[in-house]
Amino acid sequence: RWIGRGGPVAWPPRSPDLNPLDYFLWGYLKSQVYSSPINDLEELRNRIHHACQIIRQRCGISERVRYSVRRRYQACIKMEGGHVENVFLSSKQKCLYLING
Repeated sequence: RWIGRGGPVAWPPRSPDLNPLDYFLWGYLKSQVYSSPINDLEELRNRIHHACQIIRQRCGISERVRYSVRRRYQACIKMEGGHVENVFLSSKQKCLYLING
């Protein structure tokens, strides 16, 4: 297993669009958790837990995320690892699509 730069697979630098945690999960969790002011640490934990439960329970979210990952990888391959512009939706649109379909 390779960890570091110059590995066997050339990975595009600064590529958050290729990481589902960056293009979907963190933005979705933030929008759910901080939808209103938080009073204490326990409430923060509960909101994070609740937001994660929603992702697990809603049918189709993981399938749509996997489809989006494939689209992103294909675009990256087509551009030979180069810059991919205006191919993907804004963060808010992505979250709405991935949650609601």
